[in-house]
Amino acid sequence: MIRLENVTKTYDDNKTHALDHVNINIKKGEFVFIVGDSGAGKSTLFKLLIKELQPTSGDIYVNGKCITRLRRRKIPMLRRDIGVVFQDFRLLKDRNVYENIAFAQRAISAPPSQIKKNVAEVLTLAGISEKYRSFPDQLSGGEQQRVALARALVNKPKILLADEPTGNLDPGNSQIIMDILEEVNRRGTTVVVVTHNHEIVRQMNKRVINLKNGIVVNDIREGGLASER
Repeated sequence: MIRLENVTKTYDDNKTHALDHVNINIKKGEFVFIVGDSGAGKSTLFKLLIKELQPTSGDIYVNGKCITRLRRRKIPMLRRDIGVVFQDFRLLKDRNVYENIAFAQRAISAPPSQIKKNVAEVLTLAGISEKYRSFPDQLSGGEQQRVALARALVNKPKILLADEPTGNLDPGNSQIIMDILEEVNRRGTTVVVVTHNHEIVRQMNKRVINLKNGIVVNDIREGGLASER
């Protein structure tokens, strides 16, 4: 589902390695945490997967396609199969909850009947059906993240990528987000979460890939935070 082959990303005229010959293979239906300290390369990896950055060398495959050589005009099609959640929510402040989520459906020209049905489904999944008329500034941080998650899921993506989805949340709301992600994964979506929240990682008991200075120092298949090699 996601494969990185000897991926290197450098900045500052090839002097700084954000990622250094990284090899990762994530299979369909997996739930994987990417962890590491600040500067480990987590954000760079995330941006490479959504084609915001281009690797300096190596190849990246997403959903069976080599995106390294993907032409710019085909990037929107790639992203139709990927749901993305950010730490800062990135909601449209001038639109209510329903319209924020429906926006993702309209971007792929979904018919009105499908939009209504799919938005209702993800509102229920995220536990915010009663908030559909509310605007972002009327919601708590946890509720805003659930809206962002619902928006990422409304197009039924094969892959969900979440960048620090609990970074601005308290423990209670963090657990709610993780419960939703786990349910999505149970339904067949491949989930990849970039996080520094070690407590959440321990509780979830999933595969953990640990980055340090741009290198994979550990890849534990079933739960826990392992020590470095």
